[in-house]
Amino acid sequence: MGYTELLISQSNVFSGFQKSFEEAEYVVIGVPFDVTSTYRTGARFGPNSIRSASLNIETYSFRSSVDVEDLRLHDLGDLHVSTDTVQTLERAERVINEVFSAGKIPVIIGGEHTITLGVLKGLGGKVSETAVISFDAHLDLRDEFMGLKLSHTTFMRRISEQLKPAKVVEVGTRAVCKEELEYARNVGVELFPARYIKQTGSKNVIERLREKLAECESFYLSVDMDVLDPAYAPAVQNPEPEGLDTPTLLDVICSLCDKRLVAFDVVEVAPNYDQGVTAVQAAKIIFEMLCQIEKSRKA
Repeated sequence: MGYTELLISQSNVFSGFQKSFEEAEYVVIGVPFDVTSTYRTGARFGPNSIRSASLNIETYSFRSSVDVEDLRLHDLGDLHVSTDTVQTLERAERVINEVFSAGKIPVIIGGEHTITLGVLKGLGGKVSETAVISFDAHLDLRDEFMGLKLSHTTFMRRISEQLKPAKVVEVGTRAVCKEELEYARNVGVELFPARYIKQTGSKNVIERLREKLAECESFYLSVDMDVLDPAYAPAVQNPEPEGLDTPTLLDVICSLCDKRLVAFDVVEVAPNYDQGVTAVQAAKIIFEMLCQIEKSRKA
């Protein structure tokens, strides 16, 4: 790694099973950043809470018949973040670019959702042919919020405007403002609200998502833990009622984890707001995603 000065090693490594960077197919990076948080704070503690949870749950996936223990994983540790949002995103971009250029699949654990912008920039020219699918209670498409053009409430708009991915799809939405809805309609952001998913069922949503992604060369998945109902994930920075349950979320996410996936993130765990439940959910989601990707890559 050429940017080791940007990383801080951690005593716990995700899953507890560690290969060398050279051997690894999947590379875990924590981004303990929550500077723009506007309601609850604490997502900066998310990466290590998820690591801790991952050491204390079983690793075999009944969904994919794959065991995390058999995957070639490497945990690089945490990004050395700054209180300056732009600087932190630039650091994330540099590290992700090196990992991605080495032929690895970056697995990002956050941290507030703003970090997704830096991660996607790290994919370089690949972004223009990549669909971005965000599982989130919120659209995060505001142009500005509380005087900030770059924050956890605006980063998806910056992604749409600056990076121009092949497609943007938002799943599990249930908390929006009129400005965001108008922007989504104008630029063609696809929405799958939580209410629609509950009314029509995960099977229908999976079929529709697959149709929309059928012609995409690659895609990126971003999972904000507030996509789950607070009953399942209470320790998030911006909880919203009427969210998805865990089985539904996993059914939909795992249906998309094929060999076209170039990277993914799981963000917005603020562990101080519960007794570890949300971190366990996040670790489980990452396990299931990794196992499904592995199954598709080895098929």
